[in-house]
Amino acid sequence: MLSHFNFLLFLFIISVFPIFTKFKSKTITKSKPILLPPGPAPWPLPTFRWIHGFMKEMNTEIACIQLGNIHVIPVTSQEISREFLKKHDAVFASRPITMATEYSSGGFLTTAMRRVLASDMINPSTFRLLHDNRVEEADNIVRCIYNQCKISTSNNCLGSVINLRNTVRQYSGNAIRKMILNTRYFGQGKKDGGPGAALLDLDGHEKTVREAMNTINKYHDPIVDQRVEQLRNGEKEAEDLLDFLISVKDSNGEPLLSVAEIKAQCTELMLAGVYSPSNAIEWALAEMINQPEVLSKAVEEIDSVVGKERLVQESDFQQLNHVKACIREALRLHPIALFNLPHASNSDATVAGYFIPKGSHVLLSRLGLGRNPRIWEGPLNFNPERHLSASTVQAVELNEPNLRFISFRTGRRGCAGTAFGSAIAVMLLAMLLRGFTWSPPPGQEEIDLSRVKK
Repeated sequence: MLSHFNFLLFLFIISVFPIFTKFKSKTITKSKPILLPPGPAPWPLPTFRWIHGFMKEMNTEIACIQLGNIHVIPVTSQEISREFLKKHDAVFASRPITMATEYSSGGFLTTAMRRVLASDMINPSTFRLLHDNRVEEADNIVRCIYNQCKISTSNNCLGSVINLRNTVRQYSGNAIRKMILNTRYFGQGKKDGGPGAALLDLDGHEKTVREAMNTINKYHDPIVDQRVEQLRNGEKEAEDLLDFLISVKDSNGEPLLSVAEIKAQCTELMLAGVYSPSNAIEWALAEMINQPEVLSKAVEEIDSVVGKERLVQESDFQQLNHVKACIREALRLHPIALFNLPHASNSDATVAGYFIPKGSHVLLSRLGLGRNPRIWEGPLNFNPERHLSASTVQAVELNEPNLRFISFRTGRRGCAGTAFGSAIAVMLLAMLLRGFTWSPPPGQEEIDLSRVKK
């Protein structure tokens, strides 16, 4: 009897199931679901050229790449980027935990560290306080290049071939170290040691990053440890950014940041401060050498504002609009990285009419924004004039708040050191143009930049 009942129950279920599913499907279709952005099949092999290539083929400025359970959302549109970081900035203010964040910030992605940077450290008064540190390093880089030229002249050469990349990185590195640690170089460092952790690293990238970070930590950790002891024992006053990090207190009068957090923040500031300004100036000067009329106009502006009896000062920056326009154009055309640091969504959201699930990683394309033909006429051409308004009353700024391109990080997780990075970049290019005459290397009519513009 029981067996017969089970059989009848089974027949009833299979007969009712199609009716139920049909009813359910009709109910669901009444409200049209919000779709994910368009994209390829899951589990592609993402590279920046592939990402920009398939987005161009699909004629879309927002896409979705599914890597396992993670939705990666690349964006090349100014309007959609603004929607992510302006309208929905609270939803996309987080950073995903990646190998990069683990090593660069030491894993410390705390609100306390961001608050210290934004209000207690990198503010106008601190910027003014560290003025002399920046100026001193600008004088040093001019002297360094002059000595290289002097050696070549003594050997009956008409000029000197300069390794510009080494020169600008040396200046940027020394300037940021001077502001953070009040020293131009690290010193001897400490000996390597300690147990090694053999982690799975299939492509070797983590090993390379770990070794690089160990090298940095080897040199700056002893300085931080010594400074912590000096300040907490009352042996010195606050003089630089490191001192401010150590000195800031919580509501109970205790140190707000641990020593490990202080070291991580110093590392992050130095990495950001060295490469972004130096990369922009390297490209700007190369493009300007290829366009002598642009180079001449910048030099004439410096001669008009500064004169020929003194060096450039930060008080001159407000009037050096053509110089700053050249840097802005280099930041647009030759970004330091192809994508901005990823933003992670802390809840579901709808952006540009698409469903963005919680936990998605949003990548704003620096290359796609800066070379978007809808925004920029002749996007592959170096044209500083596009950044100059018809009226010269409004001073040019390196930062681009409207996200037509990305010069510095923006949004709630924006770059706290924008003022420092801008000052380093403008001073560097102005001093290079003020002190020296630049031309392509011997035997070359121009510098070949065709490969990087493809």
